[in-house]
Amino acid sequence: MTQRHVETPDGVRLSVRVDGRLGGPTLLLCDGIGCDGYIWKYVREALAGHCQLVHFNYRAHGESEVPADLATLTIRQFASDCWTVLDALEIERAVLCGHSMGVQVILEAANQRRSRTIALVPSCGAFERPLDTFRGSGMASQVLPLISSAVFARPDTLRRLWRDILPTEFAWWLATVTEVNAKMIRREDFAPYLEHLSLMDPLIFVRLLENLAQHSARSYLDGLDMPALVFAGSRDRFTPSSLAEELADALPDAELCLIPGGSHTALIELPDLVVLRLEVFLRDIGVL
Repeated sequence: MTQRHVETPDGVRLSVRVDGRLGGPTLLLCDGIGCDGYIWKYVREALAGHCQLVHFNYRAHGESEVPADLATLTIRQFASDCWTVLDALEIERAVLCGHSMGVQVILEAANQRRSRTIALVPSCGAFERPLDTFRGSGMASQVLPLISSAVFARPDTLRRLWRDILPTEFAWWLATVTEVNAKMIRREDFAPYLEHLSLMDPLIFVRLLENLAQHSARSYLDGLDMPALVFAGSRDRFTPSSLAEELADALPDAELCLIPGGSHTALIELPDLVVLRLEVFLRDIGVL
């Protein structure tokens, strides 16, 4: 595994990790909001002997820099950063894999560089305005303006609560009650998410949430004709599986894999199923 930094055209240093078989077919791994790669643990382990795996922290995530201009915290900019990273690594084409918000990122990235996108692997994410369907209702999108107002009115108080509560037993308990399948997930696989999120500035989190809440890929889905494998968890309440079904129907050459009992973190709840299906897909399209 190698770690390096790549500078974007607007001067933001992005932290990039490359592991697996150098020179092999490339999988670019794109995270959800506030994530630091925890969701790709088993994909990395299974494919490291066959593929080159590239993962980078979005701007304002992990070890990447916070941009001076927070207006660049957008899905479109993150997608552009994908190609900046691959250009710096001298990688011409890649399979784009995205989880949660990363689904929006890879769809946008594929639209920006269709000829350089070998295939798409969207997992447990929405292709447009995810807060409109969060937990099966539009309530989240309606209350987001109120949350934003509260956050920016008392930023220091929120930062203290955010930092102190997220890496605790309470946060783990809340996650198992509200979303993740406690019977299928290992705590040590999910804990890195809570730890990383606690280090992120909640004001940046909310600013990015506002952008992804408005982003839509619907207008160009029918032009993304590269092969696609869409993963969904059958009990994902953050991004219901019906969204994945709609995405698979809208993409010209897509297959759907529904993970039984899987929640929003299905990729680390039933990793053997996920890896097996992904390997079959990559063989079918000539990557492995």
